Amino acid sequence: MKLPPLQEEFVLHFGEMGSRWGINRTVGQIYALLFVTERPLNAEEITDLLGFSRSNVSMGLKELQGWNLVRLKHFAGDRREYFTTPSDLWEIVRTLVEERKRREIDPTLSKLRELQLSDETSTDEVYARQRIEELTGLIELLTGWYNDMNRLETERLVQLLSLGAKVQDLVSKAGHVLPLSRRRKGQDGPDRDLPGADKG
Repeated sequence: MKLPPLQEEFVLHFGEMGSRWGINRTVGQIYALLFVTERPLNAEEITDLLGFSRSNVSMGLKELQGWNLVRLKHFAGDRREYFTTPSDLWEIVRTLVEERKRREIDPTLSKLRELQLSDETSTDEVYARQRIEELTGLIELLTGWYNDMNRLETERLVQLLSLGAKVQDLVSKAGHVLPLSRRRKGQDGPDRDLPGADKG
């Protein structure tokens, strides 16, 4: 079998971009194929369409299942397993972001918190501890924002993202009315509200 030109170009591009996103070419192409194919595909069909070995396809599908990015389907009278991607793009985005957070951000945040609990052994570590505290504050701020956004219904999230620069205007106006809990000493204004800063 051979892919139509549009699908083939899309699949090849995803494979090329895979290494930049932390996945290999095979996994990227398998996911791209499932994404643009209307019906679920079994491993044999994926092997034929992409020209990969059966073992590479099996390993790629297992990795995608580990990321919760593909769905397993069965059909009556057919013992083979079929694979597809969620039809809702926002579900895919939410899943991908959550998995990357769980695998990359959460372990880093745990380590930073652990380092903050360690005893200082010399004055040379005072600056390092300060920088670690600032980085921890920044990551906690971002993960807190992510958790708030992740709780929103998709419709509300789309509306919020559609506001774009209008959100900055709203924040600026609110900063003149609402007190800010975290500012750098001697500096005023909502744009000075930074993580890890001294409380004013």
